[in-house]
Amino acid sequence: MTFDFEAAGATRAAGVAQAPGGGGTNALRVAATLDSLEPVSDFVLSLGERARLPESSLYRLRLAADELATNIVLHGYHGESGEITVEGGIDPGEVWVRFQDDAPAFDPRQGMRAPALDVPLAQREIGGLGVFLAFTAVDVFAYELVAGRNVSTLVMRRPTAE
Repeated sequence: MTFDFEAAGATRAAGVAQAPGGGGTNALRVAATLDSLEPVSDFVLSLGERARLPESSLYRLRLAADELATNIVLHGYHGESGEITVEGGIDPGEVWVRFQDDAPAFDPRQGMRAPALDVPLAQREIGGLGVFLAFTAVDVFAYELVAGRNVSTLVMRRPTAE
């Protein structure tokens, strides 16, 4: 699946600066189902490849996007019908991906904690590790509630040409 990232732009979540004269954006709307996770991943990979992100940065961006989309489907909508809008853009210094959904308000950073590596695996609380790993993998993670919608933005900086 390929995407045309030359479409006209939408603004990103507050708290994430947009470079003047930033690149185009594109959006993908999918049902909030597990079957939609692959198209979301393809969208993010295509965006990162177009931005020429290094493999390690592309992997980390996709990891964060996969974790966020999965959590929206499983924990946000709890199997109920819903929709996720994914927008992405390429600016001179960064690549960004924004998720919007109408699930109950939830800031994914709530309760996010570093893994207790000194506690034996069998005694650790279940959950939260994926969110921690995903959101610490990107350069910026922003969340806000806008008109009752969850808006989460992931940003990965692009390497500068030397």
